[in-house]
Amino acid sequence: MIHASEEHTQHMRPLQGTGAGWRPPIADLLAERARAGRLGFVEVVAENVDPRAVPAGVTALREAGLPVVTHGVTLGLAGADRVDGARLARLGAVAQALGSPAVSEHVAFVRAASSADPLHGDVLEAGHLMPPPRTREALDVLVDNVREAQAALPVPLALENVAALVGWPEDELDEPAWLTELVVRTGCRLVLDVANLFSSATARGTDPVAELCRFPLEAVAYVHVAGGTWEDGLYLDTHAHPVPDPVLALLTTLVAAYDEARLPLPGVMLERDSDVSPATVGPELDRVEGAVARARGRVRT
Repeated sequence: MIHASEEHTQHMRPLQGTGAGWRPPIADLLAERARAGRLGFVEVVAENVDPRAVPAGVTALREAGLPVVTHGVTLGLAGADRVDGARLARLGAVAQALGSPAVSEHVAFVRAASSADPLHGDVLEAGHLMPPPRTREALDVLVDNVREAQAALPVPLALENVAALVGWPEDELDEPAWLTELVVRTGCRLVLDVANLFSSATARGTDPVAELCRFPLEAVAYVHVAGGTWEDGLYLDTHAHPVPDPVLALLTTLVAAYDEARLPLPGVMLERDSDVSPATVGPELDRVEGAVARARGRVRT
């Protein structure tokens, strides 16, 4: 494995167990699982929270000792423009309000410019997490932006691999090499999304297991898993469907990789953004929890 230098590595409290994205419709379900010792942490989307008015359900979990991660979706660290200071300040404010052990974001760009120009009357927002070209020049820009964000945020920064249905012809590095170099140069942590990895590898025609085994596992702060569906031969990571068996299988491969390397397994979090209810989320949390337990030879009864 490639290690980030001790000088640059950002340390954070480890996240463990099964986690979930906090949403108001499942607040009671998550509180119940927390009381039963079956919820390790939650993640809150920063753009959905006013740091001056944190939802009572989130505050209750935090006061019960459950880690609450701040998750951003609009920073666009892989864009060519400099990081938006106002967005960084808001992320930091949310993280402080939630007592977060970390802020997570994405290795993605989300807009075409930070301000209007003579050609475009408005900033062009993609409304989606777009994969950057994996060139060394683009990596230099990403590294600069990550360092700027790290300096501004009050807690460590963890960055997530995104689902990429297309690649850039200019790509010089594959995703494991790209993320490993990012970790080495910045000391950032990673959010390893196995569903995104599966989606990207399927679209590229590569082997997701082979790619997974080359990720810098020591740098992973926590793991994402989510559901999706197939459409026209592509796997779409929708966050609105059950987690399919191939994605769960990739998760169990990851668990085995941590055990083989004798590394502590980071927390594994279920994402669900649509059709969110106790009836949909509860069984999926059970499946994720069960998959991890079976991979470790500890079947839950």
